[in-house]
Order: sequence, then structure tokens, then C-alpha cells
Amino acid sequence: MSALRPAQEAGSELAIAEQVAIYQREFPTVDPQVETIVSTLSRVSRRMAVAYGRQLTVLGITSAEWEVLKALVVSGSPYRLGPGELAKRLGLTPAAMTHRIDRMVAEDLVTRERDEANRVRVIIELTENGRDKWLESMRMAAVFEEELLQDIAGSERTELSAMLGRMLRRIEEPPAP
Repeated sequence: MSALRPAQEAGSELAIAEQVAIYQREFPTVDPQVETIVSTLSRVSRRMAVAYGRQLTVLGITSAEWEVLKALVVSGSPYRLGPGELAKRLGLTPAAMTHRIDRMVAEDLVTRERDEANRVRVIIELTENGRDKWLESMRMAAVFEEELLQDIAGSERTELSAMLGRMLRRIEEPPAP
């Protein structure tokens, strides 16, 4: 079964064109081209999040757990960080991070050990099982993403990537003084 579904199967959500027409009716000065782009991006983002969530469910992990696994992988081998650093990278409180780590230790996704060099410090380390789950999630995502982009040629992908990058910078960078 394909991870992508035709729009008519996606539910009762209005087609983008219908939604934009309603926006124009209610707010006549809205730019329909801008609204079409933004509404489409928003819908793609939501659909992707749902698809990724399904994949993680198949693997028996949550998106919150995946984020911890990703943070450990991104930190590089030996895939270890302190809980405070993990909390900071994920924008969590130390208490929320502790709760998440407790679950992940019980699921054999990570280990929690005292640092031998500094017995006060705790180290969270990715287990082989956690790395396997992360790698399998990436394999599944790669298949889904290739299917998602199958109608976009290589040069168009380059252009789309650049355009989306510019949009993201516009949101993430503080405005010039």
C-alpha cells in the first residue's frame, strides 16, 4: 500500500482552490497565489507528519523518541550526550527529558550511565537497538520521500530546495534593523 493517497481519499478537507476562493470571498485583498502556495505547503507538511508518524508506529517508537535518537546520531559516534544537552537541543525542560529518557531506557533505545571521568555527570548513549530503529526509520522515510518527489525532476528539485531554503531563512532569521 502506498504512503501517498489521492486527494479524494484524504478526507473532507477542502481542495486548496476551494479554500483560497473562500478566503478571497471573505478577505478580498488576499493574494490568491500566495495563499495557494502557503496553504499547499501547510497541507504537505501536515500530510508528511502523519506519514512519518505511521512509519514510527510500525517501528514501535514515538516521534518524541525519534527526536532523541536523531539528536544522539547527529552528535556523532559514540552517540552520547548528557541529559541537559539533550534537553537543550530538543527544547525540553530537564524534567521532561528525564521522563522521556526513562521510557527510552525501558525500551532499550538508550542507556543511562554515570560518566566514569565525572561520577556526578550522567551520559545518555544510543543502544544498538536504538540505532537500528533510527536507521530503519530513515530507510522508510527515504522511500516515502522519493515517492513524494517522483514527479519533480532533478533540476526542479534543486530549484525547489533553494526556494524553500529562502522561505525558511525568511522565517528563521531576525529582521534587519
